[in-house]
Amino acid sequence: MSRMTPFSSPLLLGFDTMEKTLERIAKGSEGYPPYNIERISASADGSNCERLRITLAVAGFCDEDLEVTTEENQLVIRGRQAEADGREYLHRGIASRQFQRMFVLADGMQVVSADLKNGLLSVDLIRPEPERMVRKINISVRD
Repeated sequence: MSRMTPFSSPLLLGFDTMEKTLERIAKGSEGYPPYNIERISASADGSNCERLRITLAVAGFCDEDLEVTTEENQLVIRGRQAEADGREYLHRGIASRQFQRMFVLADGMQVVSADLKNGLLSVDLIRPEPERMVRKINISVRD
């Protein structure tokens, strides 16, 4: 017996990658590090681009400990802290664990910048307005 999925309709052609993406999102929901996603108002340059900012709380990480990459349609943010040798902790309440946080990007989304300030890593994204194209398909008639 085959399972029914939201994208199994014969009218939805080519959406199998979206279905896989939704399954991947459902599996990877760890809570560290905490983050915000905000919509940024239109820029002063007058462009109609959608602008988003992802801000992660990465206290204790420096820029050498962080890596921001895009892989296919995913934004991947990794953090790795090196263990300081020679320290003897009487109490260790500040976590220094590594993390990997992934965000699935819609088609056309572009990473513009990444800034680290006061323990917050901000990653800015834009989605340029797509060109509206109408293409006429010729119909051939066969006898």
